[in-house]
Amino acid sequence: MRSEDGGKPDAAVVRDALGVGVAVGLSGFAFGVTSAGSGLTLLQTCALSLLVFTGASQFALVGALAGGGNPFTAAAGAFFLGVRNAFYGLRLSQLLALPRAVRPFAAQWVIDETTAVALAQPTRRSVRIGFTVTGLTLYVLWNLTTLLGALGADAIGDTDAWGLDAAGPAVFLALLAPMLKTTMERVVAGLAVVLGLGLLPVLPAGVPVLVAALAAPAVLWAEGRRRARTGSAEDDDTAGEGR
Repeated sequence: MRSEDGGKPDAAVVRDALGVGVAVGLSGFAFGVTSAGSGLTLLQTCALSLLVFTGASQFALVGALAGGGNPFTAAAGAFFLGVRNAFYGLRLSQLLALPRAVRPFAAQWVIDETTAVALAQPTRRSVRIGFTVTGLTLYVLWNLTTLLGALGADAIGDTDAWGLDAAGPAVFLALLAPMLKTTMERVVAGLAVVLGLGLLPVLPAGVPVLVAALAAPAVLWAEGRRRARTGSAEDDDTAGEGR
């Protein structure tokens, strides 16, 4: 069935949304194993996926705890990673235009994957379908595989040996990379990586993530200064021509 306003066929939107939801949802297993290996209980692990439901923040939290980081520092790092979802929500609220009663429930599904699928749609109908199918599929699978991963953590053994702790960040980077279209966005991402990796050996676990968050305001400040200088130079040239 094609949407009435001539947009993408509903079946195509559902297919794309299911593809993203299933692919990313299965990585919840890696989170469950990593979280249990970091010392969190089964209940704590499942509660993180049910209530937090943002993979990058969840991996950042358990990774910092596993590295011996302070719980408050670990939580702060996870919080700053999750702040991006608030900006996603500002954009999606305009595209989805959901009733007020539904918005608090939809907010739980405002994450990287649902945003990426929704923004790729040409019409409001397809945006809503893509967001809903991706969110529902991912939420169910992520929580189910988190439970399975946490239950099977003992059988897996050392998560470092399997490299499962890298699954979440790898998925996040794979989704983020195609969205970095402008030079400024690439510079922000590159600077964040340099700060995060460069400070990893010298700062407590969780703190490098907080410092890396400063990449965006730093680049914006530098760009503002550059434009101000360029504007001043153009004004001086114009004034010189007038004389």
